[in-house]
Amino acid sequence: MDTPTKANWLATTFRLDGSVAGIILPRILAFTGFTLAICGLDYFDYPTYLQEIGDLTTNVVYNLVLGLLLVFRTNTAYDRFWDGRKAWGTLVVNSRNFARQVALLWPSTKATPSMDRDTLLNLLVAFALATKLHLRSEPIGDTLQDLITPEQAEILADAQHPPLQITFWIGMHLQQALQQGHIDSNQASNLDQALGQMIEGLSSCERIRSTPLPIAYRIYLKRLILIYCVGLPFRWVPEIHGWALPMVAVVSFILLGLEEVGRELDNPFGQGANDLPIDDICQTIADNVDQAKAISATIGISSLKSNEHPSPTYH
Repeated sequence: MDTPTKANWLATTFRLDGSVAGIILPRILAFTGFTLAICGLDYFDYPTYLQEIGDLTTNVVYNLVLGLLLVFRTNTAYDRFWDGRKAWGTLVVNSRNFARQVALLWPSTKATPSMDRDTLLNLLVAFALATKLHLRSEPIGDTLQDLITPEQAEILADAQHPPLQITFWIGMHLQQALQQGHIDSNQASNLDQALGQMIEGLSSCERIRSTPLPIAYRIYLKRLILIYCVGLPFRWVPEIHGWALPMVAVVSFILLGLEEVGRELDNPFGQGANDLPIDDICQTIADNVDQAKAISATIGISSLKSNEHPSPTYH
């Protein structure tokens, strides 16, 4: 997905990447070819009831229903897109909070950070990446090899739900940290709550992916668009003759384009130009975790103590 930057209006207008024009072009050509055939019948004065058939396209009820369905289709698709973005926002916020609390509550007395602590923080990044791959129905492969052990990689390769498996490991690390005295019960409860909200974000993404718009709506909308575009030549050819060709092409482009935009946004977790920038979001989570791993809590605490009694300032 593109980042929101100031773009040239004309360049954006004629841009192909992210546009649905290439997808709907064969359908537009089909309706235009059908219009050309009707033009031929009209030119040779074949007995066709063009005007009577074309009157359907000017029917108020028909146009109202078609318009309402198109609005419903696009609004529903964008709601799914925005819900997906909010779900990933939940993952980002809670991973930040989790990493911050672990880094500060689990101080290291060594010159280097605790390996146990870093292992736990690495699992946060692994969870985000596994969630991305899970939503895209892609295998884990070697994506997480720098974040987990070879034994864990073998388990994830056979796991039905890799992100959920990683949350089990995170919970086990929290339990171990509690038993070893790195964190107390209240801190463990707060961390577990953040983990639960991350799982809630994952579940929201799965709900969006596995619950498409009911097939009845999609079939009905496609049929209404088909009837409308087929009826247009019968309405315009008797009046404007050959000029009906570009008119039908433009109207079919509008209707088919709106319907295809809705389909593009149905599943916002892919890798297309109209999908959510999940790769960038996962990189953001990884950067945040790396920053948390670099925190030395013991240095931070000593710095706070040194500032408790600042030197007096005289004016």
